[in-house]
Amino acid sequence: MKIGLIGAGRLGICLALLMENAGYEVIVSDCRNDYVIGLNNRIINTNEPQVVEMLDNAKNFVATLDNVEVIKNCDIIFTLVPTPSLPDGSYDVSAVWQVVEDFKNCEFPVYGKTFVVGCTTNPGDCEMFQEQLSSYGIDVYYNPEFIAQGSIIKDLQYADMVLIGGEGRHLDVIKEIYTKIQLIEPKVHVMSTTSAELVKLAVNCFLTTKITYANMVGEVMALSGRECEISKVLKAIGDDTRVGSKYLKFGYGYGGPCLPRDNRAFAAHAKKLGLEYNLGLTTDSFNQEHSKFLVDWFVNKNERNLPFCFHYVSYKEDTDIVEESQQYRLCCDLLNLNYKVYVVDDLVKSKCDDRIVWGTPCEEVFWIDL
Repeated sequence: MKIGLIGAGRLGICLALLMENAGYEVIVSDCRNDYVIGLNNRIINTNEPQVVEMLDNAKNFVATLDNVEVIKNCDIIFTLVPTPSLPDGSYDVSAVWQVVEDFKNCEFPVYGKTFVVGCTTNPGDCEMFQEQLSSYGIDVYYNPEFIAQGSIIKDLQYADMVLIGGEGRHLDVIKEIYTKIQLIEPKVHVMSTTSAELVKLAVNCFLTTKITYANMVGEVMALSGRECEISKVLKAIGDDTRVGSKYLKFGYGYGGPCLPRDNRAFAAHAKKLGLEYNLGLTTDSFNQEHSKFLVDWFVNKNERNLPFCFHYVSYKEDTDIVEESQQYRLCCDLLNLNYKVYVVDDLVKSKCDDRIVWGTPCEEVFWIDL
């Protein structure tokens, strides 16, 4: 069976290569000409572990600029096109709608093909995609991934769950794909597309709440003069199985390209439904205030007014992403207070403030450690 994937970005290329490695013929499309040429020549510039090696070893993998070529030659077509955030926090799914139009405008039979939406959408979007494609005999599924930048391949192979919204001819085939690419027995959850869209947002909204809770406890401990026992207290709380220890650490607020956006999107959807007490908005507000707390906290700890030094300022170590990075925000806040700031890892140098001094510090510094 040939599998297509439209939108071969950071996540898309990883999923495509895992499917190819599992024995499927895979065709991907992307709008970047140089990127497509590179993929076909088995060249890619990425910091994601295993991707370079998997691409180099791929035998049944082809890239194209043409979405229609993917649709024509494949039975199951995934899409992982960008869905940027709108000012109200909801997702702009216009790129997915363009793929829907590509299906509708095909000059060849598309009956019986399956369209799998993997990018994050708003609750109810996939129902609308299905309404547009039902008369063409196309089944629409929602199948998002729960991954983190810097460990995408591993996260896909050891996913806590596989979430599938929708039912149709190829449901068992989609399940089989995950059976082949995962290194553990997949825990598959099947439901309606709208419920699956809610699950995707709600999971990340819960994680932002848990991170916020841990940081709130840490702030209370620090202000109570028990900073030295923050980790002990959170470990004790996390050892209660009703709570759990994952994401229960005192540190920077949540950041990066997924958690903040999903949290706001869930809040935006709840607001549209008239929910008055909105947890997503509360955690987002605390996350902003926590960054201010950290500035004051580190400045007060730095009694000798030494230059500050970060190991990294990307939102996560060993990634090149500064989008909503709380580490980078703290770095800029310290620069704005006229402190000299060093950053050891220069992976994101081209994206950052030119006042930063990059590399190993040449003088005594105050290390930012959380």
